[in-house]
Amino acid sequence: MSNEFDYSKVRHTTSVDQSDRKVPYNLRQSGPTKVEMLISTRVRKSPYWHLSMKAGCWRATVYNRIYHPRGYVKPEDGGAMVEYEAIKNHVTMWNVAVERQIQVKGPDAEKFVDYVITRDATKISPMRGRYVILCNAYGGVLNDPILLRISKDEFWFSLSDSDIGLYLQGVNADERFNVQINEIDACPVQIQGPKAKALMKDLCGSEVDIDNMPFYGLASAKVGGRSCIISQTGFSGESGFEIYLREATLYAEDMWNAVLEAGKKHNLMVIAPAHHRRIQAGILSWGQDMDHEHNPFQCNLGYQVSLSGKGEWNKKSDYVGKKALEKMKADLKAGHKPYKLQLVGLELGGKPIEEYAPDFWLISENGSEPVGFITSPWYHPEKGKNIAMGYVPFDGTLNANGFPRGKVGSKFKVHLPEKYSDNPGEPVDAVVVDIPFTESYNANTREVVNK
Repeated sequence: MSNEFDYSKVRHTTSVDQSDRKVPYNLRQSGPTKVEMLISTRVRKSPYWHLSMKAGCWRATVYNRIYHPRGYVKPEDGGAMVEYEAIKNHVTMWNVAVERQIQVKGPDAEKFVDYVITRDATKISPMRGRYVILCNAYGGVLNDPILLRISKDEFWFSLSDSDIGLYLQGVNADERFNVQINEIDACPVQIQGPKAKALMKDLCGSEVDIDNMPFYGLASAKVGGRSCIISQTGFSGESGFEIYLREATLYAEDMWNAVLEAGKKHNLMVIAPAHHRRIQAGILSWGQDMDHEHNPFQCNLGYQVSLSGKGEWNKKSDYVGKKALEKMKADLKAGHKPYKLQLVGLELGGKPIEEYAPDFWLISENGSEPVGFITSPWYHPEKGKNIAMGYVPFDGTLNANGFPRGKVGSKFKVHLPEKYSDNPGEPVDAVVVDIPFTESYNANTREVVNK
């Protein structure tokens, strides 16, 4: 029997209502689509690329126009779930140099940043960070970076996967803000896992008070003798830090090798970004769980939005997207539905999903015509079941703070590939549950900013 996929059977799904999008999600179920990645000079290699190869990287994707390592343990050796065990029990290092750093520096830095993000930049102190979002004029989420405030007049946007550096330069093309906006040669690695704090203490010594460093706190330090910014942040929900190496093109080996050496006694393992763990924590991945045609309310980021009214977070006079977002919020409050699909958490049946999904798997109400799709699925070992984030029709349900949510307990069917299905050809049961699936070690406190 041939294992080749029959692409003649691929059909575009039209029953999922994506009429509010200019470019719908591609819901054709084409499977893994085995191809070889072409490595060329059109896509950047990060300063850590060769070090990832030395560490055993065997596959990669492209993120922010940079090659991005996405696997070190091969499937025959246990694959991604071996990496999961490392982050749950020890400490891991990830090459995340794809998080390009866009520096905004100058007298108007705070004013400019406040204009392009939905939160209040004036509330961010020097040497502190925040998770933020940037929206376009239509209220679509352009990016959800970590914002680092290095000093009174300097910010770094640590980007998720989109061309925000070019966008920010475009916003200030008329130079109305007195700032310089440039990508800089600072590249991060993430240190994640329960032994992260112990490793960072060994790396930084007395130079940084790791024990009393607050979540989203920043510090200057030397790692491997090279200048870095340290942040207590991460993409995993575990205890974690990021090391932003300055002049990374010159000094990549010095920092990387220092971490490897210090990590030996902590069972350090170099792994891919832990998407299994970030899904548990309900951490979104831009381009996968949302994009520029999703607004914050439909992807559970409404708490990020400053709206007119009373309260600490409601003092912003203007920012990109405010008018559109205020209309959406008013529509929601009035019982209208300003969009078609809502991001929800799901627990679902089937065999353990222990690998990245190559397609947006389909969701139906009764096993027939699809009405939604899965964006991020994985197996949750501690729960002993599959979990996922995905989009289902928005039913108008709001939580106690007035934010949209999926109705917990709602039942659906998920159409899994045969390899994960209990009975090939039949969808599995799924139920809407609260996100996150597992609380984070450092919870990303979701302040209610528009009571």
